[in-house]
Amino acid sequence: MVPIVRLNRIDPLCQHHELYLKLESCNPGGSIKEKNAAFLITQAEQQGWLRPGGTIIESSSGNFGIGLAMVGAMKGYKVKIVIDAKTSPTMVRMLQAYGAELIEVPLSAADAQGSMQVARMERAQTLADAIPNAWYVCQHKNPNNPTAHGLYTAREIEAAFNGAPDAIVIGISTSGQLSGIAQFFRSRYPKTRIIGVDVAGSAVLGGPRHGYKMTGLGLSFIPPNFNPDHLDRAYSITDQLAFSVCHQLATREGLLLGASTGAIVAAALADAHQQTIPQRMLLLNPDRAIAISKRSTTLTG
Repeated sequence: MVPIVRLNRIDPLCQHHELYLKLESCNPGGSIKEKNAAFLITQAEQQGWLRPGGTIIESSSGNFGIGLAMVGAMKGYKVKIVIDAKTSPTMVRMLQAYGAELIEVPLSAADAQGSMQVARMERAQTLADAIPNAWYVCQHKNPNNPTAHGLYTAREIEAAFNGAPDAIVIGISTSGQLSGIAQFFRSRYPKTRIIGVDVAGSAVLGGPRHGYKMTGLGLSFIPPNFNPDHLDRAYSITDQLAFSVCHQLATREGLLLGASTGAIVAAALADAHQQTIPQRMLLLNPDRAIAISKRSTTLTG
């Protein structure tokens, strides 16, 4: 189990409420995405979708691709990851270090808001159709994506709290983490509030779409695994606020984490401001801060 630490100095609210950060950044590859990567590959083997000598194909901005590349290397599979021009150079080097082959979609394929996600997914599907014995994971639409977080992440939270916290704050992204954890706690601890977090400009929560610099959160479409009934409350956080909170986490808490974590902590603090009864809140840190990207000039998340 990864460490869970209490936040103490980022805001005076931490003296009234207990805010705990589950550091999934401490996983070997630096993110929570290794859990569902390992689970989905094992499931694909069991179902016969992935056979010895096969090729794993995915569209990823980094973390899930790294998880697939790690497991693929251990099991002897070829791994091809479709990236785009906004992918952090550090993420590119890490993917290559694990032996993944990278296919870059050009900026000319971006949609009107600058998103490359649909273009990347289309390219991944084209590759999977053309390569014999290939399996396209498609985390964005895979109905089994949440399962690993119901089996592992949710139970880890339950064990750490000897039951359940008052609230769990989760980045929405492809909705794998949100759906798996929410289903687990809805069925066992219905009083636990589930709080979703997205980046402003993303399509998931229904706000106006526009460009954003953050990675790790945000989609140009609503993922099939997203169910608004899983949410008690949701927050849309701007790039500027998320990056500012990242800076505060580093200088006040000694935690250098990705921009998506900055958004999650910002949302937790906003929610805590509205709670008069002391709360125990679990915040899910999905990954570490990787580097300043020369392409996007932001911390990757």
